[in-house]
Amino acid sequence: MMKTYNQNLPVNFIVMIVTVLLISIVMLNSCTKVVDIKVGNDTDKLVIEGMVIDTAGSQSVKLTTNVPFSNSNTYPPVTGAIVSVNDGNGSTYNYIEGPSGIYTSPAFVAKAGNNYTMHVLVNGTDYTASSRMPELVVLDSLSSKVSPFDSKQREVTVYYKDPAGKANYYRFVMFLNGVQVKAVFVFNDDFNDGKKVSIDLSDDDTDMFSGDKVTVEMQCIDKSIFTYWNTLMQQGGSGPGGGVTPSNPPTNISPSVLGYFSAHTSQKKSMVLK
Repeated sequence: MMKTYNQNLPVNFIVMIVTVLLISIVMLNSCTKVVDIKVGNDTDKLVIEGMVIDTAGSQSVKLTTNVPFSNSNTYPPVTGAIVSVNDGNGSTYNYIEGPSGIYTSPAFVAKAGNNYTMHVLVNGTDYTASSRMPELVVLDSLSSKVSPFDSKQREVTVYYKDPAGKANYYRFVMFLNGVQVKAVFVFNDDFNDGKKVSIDLSDDDTDMFSGDKVTVEMQCIDKSIFTYWNTLMQQGGSGPGGGVTPSNPPTNISPSVLGYFSAHTSQKKSMVLK
């Protein structure tokens, strides 16, 4: 016997079925749609990367121009600039160029609490930036452990004691077998003021295995530099010279250019991953 179906379905039910089908079609089409992310391509702009640190050796300012986001890591140097740094206590250090685009000072050791001001004169424009060096927070130690995502890979953990009662900002720079890892690691003490802190440093694009040598530099940075690097970290960026980012981070240099000037402490520890 041939099976028959009720032809008198409620109109609301039919409308509901049609609506579900239409939504399904739209969702299927959206799955195949190509999303075009537009990345800025404003190139040939001045990039200033300046820093003073609290360890012996030459202080440096690097001047380059930026390149398209997809280009290789080759950045044209900016030569012939006049560069100096004032320590806020009456001493000015004039920098000397060499090699091209790298300007260094006679050796001086920057001190915590001093407010340092950089001047860079390029093509008639005087670019200035100030940064106050924070007090040193000691990097206690490093350890390594098995990655929770891959038993063959390792993660690095840093340990330090955050001082209580004041805002502190930190940047960590990691080197794997002598090569700097591109990932940006910055943190504040909003949730661990005055506590013993342990932070895992891991990067999805970096493979670390037992036997690799890792060096970690801990920098105590001021708030403006934290804002700069935190913006880059949120974007997944790697630094001011790394092409044009989707949104260039806020700089402390005036007039505004790409880059930063940072007065920060610097301490390093190394270990072989187990």
